[in-house]
Formats: sequence, structure tokens, C-alpha cells
Amino acid sequence: MAPPSFRRERALIKRGVWPVAGCDEAGRGPLAGPVVAAAVVLDPKRIPKGIDDSKRLTAERREELFEEICATASFAVAFASPARIDRDNILRASLWALARAVHALPEIPKHVFVDGRDRIDTRCDCDAVIGGDGLVMSIAAASIIAKVTRDRLMCALAQDCPGYGFESHKGYAVPEHLEALARLGPSAHHRSYFAPVVAAREKHDPSAAERDLFSVDTSIDTEVSANL
Repeated sequence: MAPPSFRRERALIKRGVWPVAGCDEAGRGPLAGPVVAAAVVLDPKRIPKGIDDSKRLTAERREELFEEICATASFAVAFASPARIDRDNILRASLWALARAVHALPEIPKHVFVDGRDRIDTRCDCDAVIGGDGLVMSIAAASIIAKVTRDRLMCALAQDCPGYGFESHKGYAVPEHLEALARLGPSAHHRSYFAPVVAAREKHDPSAAERDLFSVDTSIDTEVSANL
């Protein structure tokens, strides 16, 4: 499979459009932890070699490229907490985090490429590219920043909530995680309305289902922080 290219960014640069950013997120599917979004503006003269969709790279190679991208590109990261995911749903929370990452860049881009079907709410032109992390170099770079940042964060959360195995599965619904969830019940870092979490909460606290109907989450903008 061909690696992503800088062709789309370069075409815009030739038309005088700059900066051009790519953005992507990590963590839509897990049962626990935030969604992490990243926006990256690559320096056309200093693009690290080997940038690819983060899913195609080993963890070791992602870490190496993470350091190279951070040293040569402009980037920003934003988080959508489990509380925001519970309130807004996973899609809206992800799009919110993507837009926040773009707006946090040192210089607001003139054009943004975002992975997926949905454009984001930005003050610049935006193109959504399905499979963009495998096609557009800037999106691929953002996928690496988002993935490594989230993996490091989940390892930090594993120290805060031992027993769930966050450091290994990063919050995804693997058998090890489901077993721990059934045994321990949900932690503060779990997404309350994802089905396995609901089932575990009701097992440990049968009255929780009734309370959930009337609960109001007041911690929606609480930031997740960790030493990354």
C-alpha cells in the first residue's frame, strides 16, 4: 500500500495558501479515557521520512516519528474528556476536539485537511478526506501525534486506576478489559454510556440505572492532565 503523500498540501502552497494543517484523532472506540485530537502543520522543507497512518506503524516507530514531528513541525493537541463524550456523544466530542486542536495551533491555518467524512468548525477552509490518514501526509502526522499522546496518557491513567490494564489495551474493549470491568466496576475514566460500562455499573450498583435518568454531569469541562 502506497504511503501518504504531500501532494494536496503542495498544490495549495503553490496557489499561495499557507499554513496548511492536517488533523486526526485517536480514541473514538475505547470504553475509557479521552479522545485525543491533534493538528499538525508540516514544514515542507523538513518532513520526517517514514510518516504513515499510525495504525500501520509499530509502537516503537510511532514514538520515533512523534519526536521528529514535534521537532520539525507546528502542532497542537486537544482532549475530549469522558464527561464530554457522555454529554455530547462520541462523534460530536471528537469533532469538538479536532476543531479545538486546530484553533490551538501557533498560527491559524488557511486550510485544514481532516480525516473522515465530517468537516470541522474552523475559521478556515476545510476538506474531509475519507481514509485521510493513509493518503494525506499532514493527516498521517497528526494521527501519530494523537496516538502517541493518548497512549502515554492511558499509561499514566493506569497508575491512577490500577487493575484495569489501561497500560496495555489503552481502554479498548479487549477480553482483559471487559473482565476487569466486570470485576472492579467502572472507574472515573470510563465512558458512562458505552454498553459494557453500563452493564458493569448496573452489576455493581443496580440502582445506578434509575439514578442515571436524573443525573446531571457538572464536570464536563474538567481537563485530563498527565505527565506525557
